[in-house]
Amino acid sequence: MGMTYIPSTLGEALLLRAETGAHPLAGGSDLMVQSKRGIALAPEFPFPVMIITGLDELKGITLLDDGSVEIGALTTPAEIASSSVVPWHVREAASGMGAIALRNSATIGGNIGNASPKGDLPQPLILLDAEVVLISVHGERRMLLDDFILGSKKTALGDDEIIKSVVIPKHDFSYLFYRKIGMRRANAISKLSLSAAAVVKDDEIIDFRAASGAAGPKVIRSREAEAILKGHMREEIPALMDTFLEAWNNAISPHAMPLYRRNTTKRMLAYFLSAIHEGKEEGIIREDS
Repeated sequence: MGMTYIPSTLGEALLLRAETGAHPLAGGSDLMVQSKRGIALAPEFPFPVMIITGLDELKGITLLDDGSVEIGALTTPAEIASSSVVPWHVREAASGMGAIALRNSATIGGNIGNASPKGDLPQPLILLDAEVVLISVHGERRMLLDDFILGSKKTALGDDEIIKSVVIPKHDFSYLFYRKIGMRRANAISKLSLSAAAVVKDDEIIDFRAASGAAGPKVIRSREAEAILKGHMREEIPALMDTFLEAWNNAISPHAMPLYRRNTTKRMLAYFLSAIHEGKEEGIIREDS
């Protein structure tokens, strides 16, 4: 059984991480389930862990001077959902995460560090080009979250690194869409989600992006599909729709999504695009269901 450490400062945590390789543990909601030994027994981990819940340096949400938002790794979904500075897609995803107890105990760092394809937060964060800030005794480095998550349960986190925060750049979208659908077996985790956003100026699609969760080994965002729409006019959407949806469908790994999930994703994308084509009032597009 691995040792358990409880560092009181970030500096101490980074030293422990470098010297022992201890895995940072905060809410631990996913890891606890994986390591469960039975009722009333503390979970046993095959590796050393450090409880980082007390590290204030990793908490809080800050609006930066350039309009981007920095969210500390230990920030909970409940805090994210109730913050007025966090972008809408991320608040929506946070507010839909599991039971209230989970929203108060899980952390954004854990949600992205676990790299579960079913995690709720990576999907809108990847849509928004969010970066993850990694810190070690040697300093900090930043990378796109889309590059940090390599696949199911795999990340680019170094052996001596801790996730410090997530930085979301400022965006000014004309249209926004977010939907999370529970699938038939009402399994709390097995849900399909889609975020989409567009910038339309003088009827031209300046930016279009979409990200889908629980769709494969990692969140899917197809920049190839997005490029099909960018730079085209609103009225061209019907002519481009099939090509776009086909490109999007091809981005999904073949085994990842049964047909009904693919069709649901395509239907949601088509709905959002049709709303833009029709010139609906700018803002949040909601499905009428």
